[in-house]
Amino acid sequence: MGRIITALTAQIRNRNRVNVFLDGDFAFGLSRIIAAWLHVGQELSDEKIAALQAEDSQEVAYQKVIRYLSYRQRSTDEVRRHLEKQGASPEITETVMERLLRNGLIDDQRLAQDWVENRSDYRPRSRRALVYEMKQKGIPEGAIEQALADWDEEEMAYQAARKQARKIRHLDWLEFRQKMVAHLARRGFSYETTAPAVSRIWQEISEYKDMHNDDQSQEVDR
Repeated sequence: MGRIITALTAQIRNRNRVNVFLDGDFAFGLSRIIAAWLHVGQELSDEKIAALQAEDSQEVAYQKVIRYLSYRQRSTDEVRRHLEKQGASPEITETVMERLLRNGLIDDQRLAQDWVENRSDYRPRSRRALVYEMKQKGIPEGAIEQALADWDEEEMAYQAARKQARKIRHLDWLEFRQKMVAHLARRGFSYETTAPAVSRIWQEISEYKDMHNDDQSQEVDR
């Protein structure tokens, strides 16, 4: 013989959870979504109670991961390690991972592509540096390679140099070159890639200065 649900009440501190009372006594808490089909007077067998609690454990783990994902995109490996750190059992971990993948909430290929595009637009760096960053996040090698399939190392070095040039274009050539090479090296670019980019930027700066000086000279002549 099972036990009878005598009350279902929302928890005070967490309105998304419901307290379940059986035979007049508090028995356990459930996520609101799990408790949605329950009603007062319903009889629950021991097997059904165990199934409800197991389902609730999965839902709790899933909601924790949703909060974890709300801050930024995560790799499959990051999410799996987070679940293990939270104490989720292997069975719950696999169930939650399958649900996340099915709902499109984790996607290593999309993460790798977004990471490359973000770096290209805002903080250009070398292919080597990007590979290292993405591996640190647990992104699989295949996804990394696909995201970098069209990567142009020389163009990225130029873009990184261009951003930095705005800050140091007033320097003379030797100091400009020294600081720019050091800056690009910190971004992971090799000297072979850095040298042409620095020369290209310097040429553009020189042409701009010459054009500006010509305009000033013409203004004085008038």
